[in-house]
Amino acid sequence: MSHIGQRAVVLGGSMAGMLAARVLAEAYDQVTIVDRDEILGIDVPRKGTPHTVHAHGLHARGQLILEELFPGFTDELRAAGVPTGDLGEMRWFFNGRRIQPAHTGLVSVTAPRPVLENHVRERVAQLTNVTFLQQCDVLGLEATDDHEQITGVRVQRRAAGAVPETLDADLVVDATGRGSRTPAWLEELGYQRPEEERVKVGLAYTTRHYRLRPEMFDGVQSINPVASPAHPRGAFFGQVGPDTCILSLTGVLGDHPPTDPAAFLEFVRSLPVPDVYEAVRDAEPLDDPVSFKFPASVRRRYERLLRFPARLLVTGDAFCSFNPVYGQGMSVAALEAMTLREHLRRGVTPDPLRVLADMSRAVDTPWDISAGGDLDFPGVQGERTLKVLVGNAYMARLQYAATKDAKVTEGFMRVAGLIDPPEALMRPAMMWRVLRHALRRPSPGTSWLADGDRPDPVAARPTA
Repeated sequence: MSHIGQRAVVLGGSMAGMLAARVLAEAYDQVTIVDRDEILGIDVPRKGTPHTVHAHGLHARGQLILEELFPGFTDELRAAGVPTGDLGEMRWFFNGRRIQPAHTGLVSVTAPRPVLENHVRERVAQLTNVTFLQQCDVLGLEATDDHEQITGVRVQRRAAGAVPETLDADLVVDATGRGSRTPAWLEELGYQRPEEERVKVGLAYTTRHYRLRPEMFDGVQSINPVASPAHPRGAFFGQVGPDTCILSLTGVLGDHPPTDPAAFLEFVRSLPVPDVYEAVRDAEPLDDPVSFKFPASVRRRYERLLRFPARLLVTGDAFCSFNPVYGQGMSVAALEAMTLREHLRRGVTPDPLRVLADMSRAVDTPWDISAGGDLDFPGVQGERTLKVLVGNAYMARLQYAATKDAKVTEGFMRVAGLIDPPEALMRPAMMWRVLRHALRRPSPGTSWLADGDRPDPVAARPTA
């Protein structure tokens, strides 16, 4: 790759920042990663990233990209005891029914998020032109007098007696996540804030870890009853290490899984299938339940701005933040990094609006999948276009057909894993399989609990 500049500065040291730094290191003499926490050698959740306690998966497209950027990465994880498996061979439940397992060849990595990020950081830290500035706050951007070009960032180390300092930069990349201050910084520099699209889902995760017993999973990597309008409580229950498994419960629109241990177990019992409850009801917990709230998916439409300062980019959740139940965030960050890499390979300083436009196109499909799926829940706020309504009606049929036909499961997982576009599910051969099994929209599966034996959903909610 051609040399472009002296120094690029990446704000934020989570997955999106690490992947951006990896590709920037091919074009800049020096890449500096700035984070408010200590991040090197850290493989446990940290204060700045509370969401990393909960279940995460690096699926299909994301795994392939990380393997390209860090050859041998997947084998390295396996050697460290991280579970990997076929995305289609997990035990998936949609609308209360189990879909047929399918061998897809798509790899799913279910490492704890901090462990996965630590492996990525170790590989990035091995690059001789990458340095880390840890425990350092970002105060703002530096720009030319006419504000047309960013020239660096103001930072302050978290140490006694530290004073603000300026890091000169030929390019600044904001990967600081949902709390990104770039919209405010743009306004301070005389630019417009980007438009925001929000899908208010009112989601909460509550997570607990357990001692792994072999019989819990019966040979599969994870058991995932996915929430649906008919069964809005969901769970992700999977192996995350040689002797540890994770259970993340999900609830939407304010029906949040509780942190009280007894109520947590009752919430598990209220899931539409018994598999998870039967696995954990007598299991040994390793910690207390903890919760994380996710009010809305947010897409910032930077690509629609008519003016944008040169030498500034935005990536990761700072650009678009997805409902995490779809498992897309890390894969989308990887897609955005590869989009940046394509522009860097042109050998000139990237044009921000062109990069952001191409990133937006990379985001379109995962956004349509997650936002459209959320809008299938009647209480979720957002615009239900004809495309959304038709898509959700067809998806209900497809998911039912997948309970009968492993080929449908395979096609569905290739789209969910961001390998194939959603249009692949509308090809004649796939439509024939779907309509053969589900000409009419099927009713959802019934819960394993009799109506009179259901846990009281009110009693299972947190009291404060």
